[in-house]
Amino acid sequence: MKFKPNNPFRTLLTGLLAMLPLVATLLLLAWTWQFVAEWLGPDSAFGRLLTRVGLGVATTEVTGYLAGLVLLTACVYALGLLVEAGLERGLARMVNFIMHRIPVVRTVYDVSSKLVSLFAKPEKDGLKSMSAVWLHFGGKGSEKTTVLLGLLSTSVPVMIGGQAFHAVLVPTAPVPIGGGLLYVPADWVEPADMGMEGVTSIYVSMGVTSSQYIK
Repeated sequence: MKFKPNNPFRTLLTGLLAMLPLVATLLLLAWTWQFVAEWLGPDSAFGRLLTRVGLGVATTEVTGYLAGLVLLTACVYALGLLVEAGLERGLARMVNFIMHRIPVVRTVYDVSSKLVSLFAKPEKDGLKSMSAVWLHFGGKGSEKTTVLLGLLSTSVPVMIGGQAFHAVLVPTAPVPIGGGLLYVPADWVEPADMGMEGVTSIYVSMGVTSSQYIK
Protein backbone atom coordinates (compact mmCIF):
# COMPACT_ATOMS: atom_id res chain seq x y z
CA MET A 1 0.00 0.00 0.00
CA LYS A 2 1.43 3.35 -1.06
CA PHE A 3 1.27 6.29 1.30
CA LYS A 4 2.18 9.79 0.23
CA PRO A 5 3.07 12.22 3.06
CA ASN A 6 0.73 15.19 3.18
CA ASN A 7 0.76 18.68 4.63
CA PRO A 8 1.07 18.36 8.45
CA PHE A 9 -1.80 20.76 9.11
CA ARG A 10 -4.03 18.91 6.65
CA THR A 11 -3.12 15.59 8.29
CA LEU A 12 -3.99 17.02 11.71
CA LEU A 13 -7.27 18.35 10.29
CA THR A 14 -8.01 14.92 8.80
CA GLY A 15 -7.47 13.27 12.18
CA LEU A 16 -9.67 15.85 13.88
CA LEU A 17 -12.51 15.28 11.42
CA ALA A 18 -12.18 11.52 11.85
CA MET A 19 -12.67 11.74 15.60
CA LEU A 20 -15.36 14.46 15.62
CA PRO A 21 -18.39 12.12 15.67
CA LEU A 22 -17.11 10.34 18.77
CA VAL A 23 -16.01 13.59 20.42
CA ALA A 24 -19.36 15.26 19.73
CA THR A 25 -21.17 12.29 21.20
CA LEU A 26 -19.00 12.32 24.32
CA LEU A 27 -19.43 16.09 24.74
CA LEU A 28 -23.21 15.80 24.57
CA LEU A 29 -23.19 12.95 27.06
CA ALA A 30 -20.86 14.95 29.34
CA TRP A 31 -23.24 17.91 29.17
CA THR A 32 -26.15 15.62 30.04
CA TRP A 33 -24.18 14.15 32.93
CA GLN A 34 -23.32 17.63 34.19
CA PHE A 35 -26.97 18.63 34.03
CA VAL A 36 -28.01 15.54 36.01
CA ALA A 37 -25.15 16.06 38.46
CA GLU A 38 -26.42 19.54 39.30
CA TRP A 39 -29.63 17.94 40.56
CA LEU A 40 -28.43 14.59 41.84
CA GLY A 41 -24.64 14.91 42.06
CA PRO A 42 -22.42 15.32 45.15
CA ASP A 43 -22.87 19.12 45.14
CA SER A 44 -26.66 18.94 45.04
CA ALA A 45 -28.87 18.87 48.12
CA PHE A 46 -29.75 15.26 47.41
CA GLY A 47 -26.11 14.36 46.89
CA ARG A 48 -25.02 15.91 50.18
CA LEU A 49 -27.47 13.67 52.00
CA LEU A 50 -25.85 10.60 50.50
CA THR A 51 -22.23 11.70 50.51
CA ARG A 52 -20.12 11.84 53.68
CA VAL A 53 -16.77 12.50 52.21
CA GLY A 54 -16.35 14.58 49.05
CA LEU A 55 -13.77 13.80 46.45
CA GLY A 56 -11.06 16.43 46.23
CA VAL A 57 -10.15 17.79 42.83
CA ALA A 58 -6.39 17.98 42.28
CA THR A 59 -4.98 21.07 40.59
CA THR A 60 -3.33 20.25 37.28
CA GLU A 61 0.30 21.34 36.99
CA VAL A 62 1.38 23.38 33.98
CA THR A 63 3.84 20.72 32.88
CA GLY A 64 1.20 18.03 33.16
CA TYR A 65 -1.21 20.09 31.09
CA LEU A 66 1.35 20.71 28.38
CA ALA A 67 2.32 17.04 28.30
CA GLY A 68 -1.32 16.04 27.96
CA LEU A 69 -1.83 18.59 25.20
CA VAL A 70 1.18 17.27 23.28
CA LEU A 71 -0.03 13.69 23.72
CA LEU A 72 -3.52 14.57 22.49
CA THR A 73 -2.10 16.38 19.45
CA ALA A 74 0.11 13.39 18.68
CA CYS A 75 -2.86 11.02 18.90
CA VAL A 76 -4.97 13.20 16.59
CA TYR A 77 -2.08 13.47 14.13
CA ALA A 78 -1.53 9.70 14.22
CA LEU A 79 -5.22 9.16 13.54
CA GLY A 80 -4.94 11.54 10.60
CA LEU A 81 -2.05 9.48 9.20
CA LEU A 82 -4.13 6.31 9.52
CA VAL A 83 -7.07 7.91 7.74
CA GLU A 84 -4.90 9.20 4.89
CA ALA A 85 -3.29 5.77 4.56
CA GLY A 86 -6.71 4.09 4.52
CA LEU A 87 -5.91 1.98 7.59
CA GLU A 88 -8.59 3.36 9.91
CA ARG A 89 -11.50 1.31 8.54
CA GLY A 90 -11.07 -1.50 11.05
CA LEU A 91 -10.99 0.95 13.96
CA ALA A 92 -14.02 2.79 12.55
CA ARG A 93 -15.98 -0.45 12.26
CA MET A 94 -15.17 -1.33 15.86
CA VAL A 95 -16.21 2.11 17.16
CA ASN A 96 -19.41 2.01 15.09
CA PHE A 97 -20.20 -1.48 16.40
CA ILE A 98 -19.81 -0.36 20.01
CA MET A 99 -21.67 2.95 19.64
CA HIS A 100 -24.62 1.35 17.83
CA ARG A 101 -25.14 -1.09 20.69
CA ILE A 102 -25.97 1.72 23.15
CA PRO A 103 -29.60 2.89 22.68
CA VAL A 104 -29.30 6.62 23.40
CA VAL A 105 -25.70 7.03 22.32
CA ARG A 106 -26.25 5.52 18.86
CA THR A 107 -28.79 8.20 17.95
CA VAL A 108 -26.42 11.02 18.89
CA TYR A 109 -23.51 9.28 17.19
CA ASP A 110 -25.46 8.78 13.95
CA VAL A 111 -26.39 12.45 13.78
CA SER A 112 -22.81 13.52 14.54
CA SER A 113 -21.41 11.16 11.90
CA LYS A 114 -23.76 12.44 9.21
CA LEU A 115 -22.95 16.06 9.97
CA VAL A 116 -19.20 15.42 9.98
CA SER A 117 -19.39 13.48 6.71
CA LEU A 118 -20.84 16.60 5.11
CA PHE A 119 -17.56 18.41 5.75
CA ALA A 120 -15.09 15.52 5.64
CA LYS A 121 -15.96 14.02 2.24
CA PRO A 122 -14.24 15.25 -0.92
CA GLU A 123 -16.46 17.49 -3.01
CA LYS A 124 -16.92 14.83 -5.70
CA ASP A 125 -18.24 12.38 -3.08
CA GLY A 126 -20.18 14.81 -0.89
CA LEU A 127 -23.42 16.62 -1.49
CA LYS A 128 -22.86 18.13 -4.93
CA SER A 129 -25.57 20.73 -4.42
CA MET A 130 -23.74 22.29 -1.47
CA SER A 131 -21.58 25.31 -2.25
CA ALA A 132 -19.76 27.96 -0.24
CA VAL A 133 -21.45 31.37 -0.16
CA TRP A 134 -21.14 34.75 1.50
CA LEU A 135 -24.14 36.14 3.36
CA HIS A 136 -24.41 39.93 3.25
CA PHE A 137 -26.78 40.84 6.07
CA GLY A 138 -28.85 43.79 4.99
CA GLY A 139 -28.04 43.19 1.33
CA LYS A 140 -24.91 43.44 -0.82
CA GLY A 141 -25.59 47.09 -1.58
CA SER A 142 -25.48 48.20 2.07
CA GLU A 143 -22.60 50.47 3.09
CA LYS A 144 -22.27 48.71 6.43
CA THR A 145 -22.95 45.00 6.29
CA THR A 146 -21.93 41.91 8.23
CA VAL A 147 -20.53 39.14 6.00
CA LEU A 148 -20.86 35.50 7.04
CA LEU A 149 -19.43 32.37 5.40
CA GLY A 150 -21.96 29.58 4.93
CA LEU A 151 -23.03 26.67 2.73
CA LEU A 152 -25.85 26.95 0.22
CA SER A 153 -28.02 23.84 0.44
CA THR A 154 -29.48 24.22 -3.05
CA SER A 155 -29.46 26.87 -5.73
CA VAL A 156 -33.24 26.58 -6.06
CA PRO A 157 -34.87 29.24 -3.83
CA VAL A 158 -38.07 28.81 -1.84
CA MET A 159 -40.88 31.35 -1.82
CA ILE A 160 -41.83 32.75 1.58
CA GLY A 161 -44.44 35.48 1.63
CA GLY A 162 -43.96 36.06 -2.08
CA GLN A 163 -40.19 36.62 -1.71
CA ALA A 164 -37.36 34.30 -2.81
CA PHE A 165 -35.24 32.88 0.01
CA HIS A 166 -32.20 30.58 0.03
CA ALA A 167 -31.55 27.92 2.68
CA VAL A 168 -28.01 28.43 3.98
CA LEU A 169 -26.25 26.25 6.54
CA VAL A 170 -24.05 28.25 8.92
CA PRO A 171 -21.50 26.04 10.78
CA THR A 172 -19.99 26.76 14.19
CA ALA A 173 -16.32 27.21 15.09
CA PRO A 174 -14.08 25.46 15.95
CA VAL A 175 -16.19 22.28 15.61
CA PRO A 176 -18.24 22.66 12.41
CA ILE A 177 -20.68 19.83 13.09
CA GLY A 178 -23.35 22.10 14.48
CA GLY A 179 -24.72 25.46 13.54
CA GLY A 180 -27.94 26.85 12.16
CA LEU A 181 -30.05 26.71 9.02
CA LEU A 182 -30.97 30.20 7.89
CA TYR A 183 -33.49 31.20 5.25
CA VAL A 184 -32.19 34.49 3.89
CA PRO A 185 -33.31 36.72 1.00
CA ALA A 186 -31.83 35.54 -2.30
CA ASP A 187 -30.12 38.88 -2.95
CA TRP A 188 -28.14 38.50 0.29
CA VAL A 189 -26.32 35.45 -1.07
CA GLU A 190 -23.10 35.67 -3.10
CA PRO A 191 -21.02 32.66 -4.27
CA ALA A 192 -17.68 32.23 -2.46
CA ASP A 193 -14.65 31.15 -4.49
CA MET A 194 -13.69 28.16 -2.32
CA GLY A 195 -14.59 24.53 -1.81
CA MET A 196 -15.81 22.51 1.15
CA GLU A 197 -12.23 22.01 2.34
CA GLY A 198 -11.72 25.76 2.57
CA VAL A 199 -14.91 26.30 4.57
CA THR A 200 -14.00 23.48 6.95
CA SER A 201 -10.45 24.72 7.42
CA ILE A 202 -11.55 28.28 8.18
CA TYR A 203 -14.10 27.20 10.78
CA VAL A 204 -11.87 24.59 12.45
CA SER A 205 -8.96 27.05 12.66
CA MET A 206 -11.33 29.79 13.88
CA GLY A 207 -10.34 32.01 10.98
CA VAL A 208 -6.56 31.51 11.18
CA THR A 209 -6.42 30.00 7.67
CA SER A 210 -8.70 32.63 6.11
CA SER A 211 -5.91 34.20 4.04
CA GLN A 212 -5.21 30.84 2.38
CA TYR A 213 -8.70 30.57 0.92
CA ILE A 214 -10.02 34.13 0.74
CA LYS A 215 -8.31 36.12 -1.98
